[in-house]
Amino acid sequence: MSDLWEVFVRPKRGLAHVHVGSLHAADAELALHHARDVYTRRSEGVSIWVVPSVQVTASSPDEQDSFFDPAADKVYRHPSFYEVPDELQI
Repeated sequence: MSDLWEVFVRPKRGLAHVHVGSLHAADAELALHHARDVYTRRSEGVSIWVVPSVQVTASSPDEQDSFFDPAADKVYRHPSFYEVPDELQI
């Protein structure tokens, strides 16, 4: 039985890996080879990550408001609650 793997490709050096799709494979090495054949046929990438789907945990777009609300409560993350002294040249 083959497992489901998520495939991430980095299109160019210096850029982030981007999720490009999923595939089935028996193990990580086979998943990597399949990903290369399926998602980088025309040299579209410089690096590939394959991750077992069961290992991916993500927030749901439907929960966006409730999931990210607590971040707004942390005013200390945003330096807007104090005044910068005039002596500082910013």
